Amino acid sequence: MMTYSRSIPFALLALFGSSGLAQTVKGPEFNKPDGGPPASYFAAGSSIPVAALQSAAAKASTAVPDATYPINGDKGAKKVTIHSDWTKFSEGAAYVWVADMDVDCDGLDSNCKGNPDGQPQTNFGALAAYEVPFFVIPDRFGTKYAKELPGNNVGAVICDGKMFYGIYGDSDGDTPQVIGEASWLMARTCFPNDNLNGNSGHGNPDVTYILFTGDDAVLPKSALNKNYVTNFTTLRSMGDKLVTALAKNLKLSGGGDSGSSPSTTTTASGSGSTGSCEWEGHCEGASCKNGDQCSGQLVCKSGKCAPV
Repeated sequence: MMTYSRSIPFALLALFGSSGLAQTVKGPEFNKPDGGPPASYFAAGSSIPVAALQSAAAKASTAVPDATYPINGDKGAKKVTIHSDWTKFSEGAAYVWVADMDVDCDGLDSNCKGNPDGQPQTNFGALAAYEVPFFVIPDRFGTKYAKELPGNNVGAVICDGKMFYGIYGDSDGDTPQVIGEASWLMARTCFPNDNLNGNSGHGNPDVTYILFTGDDAVLPKSALNKNYVTNFTTLRSMGDKLVTALAKNLKLSGGGDSGSSPSTTTTASGSGSTGSCEWEGHCEGASCKNGDQCSGQLVCKSGKCAPV
């Protein structure tokens, strides 16, 4: 059950209805192996060119130091490189790689099925693997590029033809450090018919991971605490904004069915007029330093988010 954050008058609520409003989530209610948030809560909008992005990711070729890791600890395991072709963009900058998807349950749900050696903490808290769509990167890479990846950065995963948003929430410090891992929720949402668990992942290296860089790509504390995502609207809106910017930089077009359509937050201005805002806290009138910090088509003018 979701609870609505009521930051507008009830008269406007009655006028516009509740379906488009920003929603806050009570994380513990979804912290269950088979009762996590539905895919629609963190699926990309239908306008996102998922297939084109997946194709572009497969062509990435620029590596940085400490960027190549095996997908598992077996001798002769396939090695995957994290590519930096997309990291120089002023908006939508990201690292990208293609790997498999094992299941990580570290954090609150470290005793998940098939996970005898789980840790009670994740890198930036103790995330709930049943409730938070997070993914994992090798610890060496996260440490070396910590300035670009301060933690809880928004990212996108393309799996089985669909795109879902999550956060960089944990790292792998095993020997050897491996790549291609995501939370219970993310993995089982990507492959719902495969009964994935801590000891049974998706072994094919056909999952695309896109990890956005910089402080502006970090999911804010208003949408995330040390255990749970508390506002999936913010996660989806940030994801759509960042991926749209990336697709524009790559000159891609052609949206596909990614599993959801964008949601919006209805806001009221001082004059009583209403508008549509997809990123709570970054709507018209919010403080900003640049356009990356403003929702949708808003731009940063004189330190405030404003219409073009």
